[in-house]
Amino acid sequence: MNRETVVSEALDLLDEVGLDTVSTRRLAKRLGVEQPSLYYHFRTKKDLLAAMAEAAMAPHAHAALPKDEDDWRSWFLDNSRSFRRTLLMRRDGARLHAGSTPTGDLHRIRHKMAFLLSSGVPERQAQMAMLAAGRFTVGCVLEEQAKAEVADNGDLPDDVPTIDYEEAFEAGLALILGGLEQHTAAPHAATSP
Repeated sequence: MNRETVVSEALDLLDEVGLDTVSTRRLAKRLGVEQPSLYYHFRTKKDLLAAMAEAAMAPHAHAALPKDEDDWRSWFLDNSRSFRRTLLMRRDGARLHAGSTPTGDLHRIRHKMAFLLSSGVPERQAQMAMLAAGRFTVGCVLEEQAKAEVADNGDLPDDVPTIDYEEAFEAGLALILGGLEQHTAAPHAATSP
């Protein structure tokens, strides 16, 4: 048993039982080991959850980084969509990710920020837009995954529309991008005296 096996099995357990029911006791039983043996790899459950969050983000963390010739607006949308898809890959993926610190991919975050800055986005606005888009995405997925866990009880009146989570996400993302565009100099304006 190695660290990667423990994390992989913990993520499979997450998909089966949900975040509230994941425990080191259940994980040890699944792995066929005694619970204290898990502490060889993870001192606390919090350490295990952090490793699970990092592993769950691997599809997004390995997505292609932006190239100089890319349109920053398209990239900004695609980056947020990739983040959303990755969170949705795991049961309670947004809850698992919420509050985690992306220390493993700081070089990627720096690359993304440098790309936005070189595209004419002011530094403070780029930082705030990335933060806002990230938190917006986590919030959207939290709501979507919470709704998936609750059986439809039919208590809502017929005139209350059902939420299309992807459509709502895209609309909110467009608003964030629109706000960012207002703070970003047009390419021709950047070269004017």
